[in-house]
Amino acid sequence: MIPTRYPEYLVAAMIIILAPGPSVLFVIARAIAWGRATAVLTVLGNVSGSFVLSSLVAIGIGPVLQRYEIAYIAVQWGGGLYLVHLGIDAIRKRAVHASDMTSQGPVGPTPLQSIRDGFWVGVLNPKAIVFFAAVLPQFVDIEGNSVTHQLLFLGLTFCLLAFFSDGAWGLLAGYARTWLASSNQRLEKLRAFGGTIMIILGVAVLYSAIVGG
Repeated sequence: MIPTRYPEYLVAAMIIILAPGPSVLFVIARAIAWGRATAVLTVLGNVSGSFVLSSLVAIGIGPVLQRYEIAYIAVQWGGGLYLVHLGIDAIRKRAVHASDMTSQGPVGPTPLQSIRDGFWVGVLNPKAIVFFAAVLPQFVDIEGNSVTHQLLFLGLTFCLLAFFSDGAWGLLAGYARTWLASSNQRLEKLRAFGGTIMIILGVAVLYSAIVGG
């Protein structure tokens, strides 16, 4: 079940997880507004949503990728281009996103609401959708055992890594909430950094598609 390129996958997964995308920014916003406990519960909901998303992608796309090589190539190109688009959009709208992060409202959510809100951010996260559909399949053994099972395993790995990484973001933001909230420029730089990482990863996916093709 463990693909031969699993170590390489761990590196790619950590790169996309560490890049401040929608999920990380949402967690940081919660930490700034309501503290560490709310942030960690949000992360729990978020990775739960991500696992549901990765499972749906694995079940839907696994058999297709194993049967049709053209589908595999199309997923690479589509995903790579969309990652670049998301990165450019993140940089262009960094000021708007930074403003949203400091406008969460005065009343904090209940623990259940925190988990629920995190779940929906995770299951609807465009960065995660592209990663599971376009980047993740590059690390499976197409000629090996069930591609679907490999995709499920890689998706679970991603979610476990994301829980610890995003949780760390939430804890750090909770400790530094006053410092972060006092300057939108810091949050804008964080968003721009995340956008740059997404562009680089998108280009890497496109390069892999060209070389592989």
